[in-house]
Amino acid sequence: MGRICRGPVSAICRLALIGACVPLITGCGAFDGADDSASGTSTTASGTDLAITVWPQGRGRSRQWTLRCDPVGGSLPNAATACAQLTAEALRPLPRDTICTQIYGGPQRARVRGRVDGRAVAAGFSRSNGCEIHRWDSVRFLFPVRI
Repeated sequence: MGRICRGPVSAICRLALIGACVPLITGCGAFDGADDSASGTSTTASGTDLAITVWPQGRGRSRQWTLRCDPVGGSLPNAATACAQLTAEALRPLPRDTICTQIYGGPQRARVRGRVDGRAVAAGFSRSNGCEIHRWDSVRFLFPVRI
């Protein structure tokens, strides 16, 4: 039996083999729950720890709160209720191609940074159109300001 990859085709075969192996190799690594003993940190920090900043007038003076879950704490009012309602999915941005109604909900802006269920989050919120208003309202419990 001869080799399948010969001559100039050999380079193409090698590239195809490398292309097929890269996803397999990059998929291997620390599994959830593995401990990174070199840094002393776990890859699955299961807690929720957020810093929340709201600009009630859109800019200028801001209001800030913190939220911790498990154990519940921080400066956010009704922290236990917020922890029960919060999901990382609610903090995801809208897809770029989302079609939204052009309804202005006000100048308010907010930023949420930290970790939810051990996953890093950095989310911005506004009330600039119907989709953003809906996003804001879905996590309204994080923004205890009068609108």
